[in-house]
Amino acid sequence: MTRHIRSLKTLIALGAGAAAITACASVAPTAVPAAYLETSPLDLNPIKVEKRTEFLEVSIDAYAGELSSSDRARIQDFMRGYVRRGHGPLVLSMPQVSSNPQLAVAAVAEARAIAWDMGVEYQEISGTAHGSGSSVSEPMILAYQSYEAIAPNCPPKSTVDFSNIDSNNQMETLGCSVRTNLAAMIIDPADLLGNRPLDRSDLARREVILEKFRAGESTASERSSQESGAVSSAVQ
Repeated sequence: MTRHIRSLKTLIALGAGAAAITACASVAPTAVPAAYLETSPLDLNPIKVEKRTEFLEVSIDAYAGELSSSDRARIQDFMRGYVRRGHGPLVLSMPQVSSNPQLAVAAVAEARAIAWDMGVEYQEISGTAHGSGSSVSEPMILAYQSYEAIAPNCPPKSTVDFSNIDSNNQMETLGCSVRTNLAAMIIDPADLLGNRPLDRSDLARREVILEKFRAGESTASERSSQESGAVSSAVQ
């Protein structure tokens, strides 16, 4: 039997090589960033919400006895915006310096009446004055706070390398178009901040549904023949 004796240097070199191979096998190369494990795809392209102030200035005509029809229409449109997306008080500011003080007072009163007709309560209106010491006639000013949804900046699809399969991670553009569409469609961006209080739940109705569920009955509301979703025989 022949015995092969290797030198100490050779054995050390072989051992170092085996250790390096083992290290490579235990720590495989990866393209997973740390943020991938700490966030969700929804965090990649968030919708930002910014607070802004909506203004409307209504000039006071020095020779008019009442507001024009176009000014009334502008005020009505402004009030619709407040009802739909306004937050905080509706500010009606009367000019302290005006070329027609009587009309300035009447304009504020008419704006308040228009707001009331559109469902704005008087306690939601904040009256104030402005323009003290002004050298020119000031307009009537209406204002309220609102929120604006800022869509994420989606990169062009032409700049995205969809053939890159270095990892199985989601791309940075995942959900960006969806978030952009949502930012354009949402009625009141303040809802993204959770500022709107929820209505109280109907406890009696919840008990009825729970009892039907326990009894194995349908929890859907019953419909009459007039409310049926069946297709009419006239079109069959």
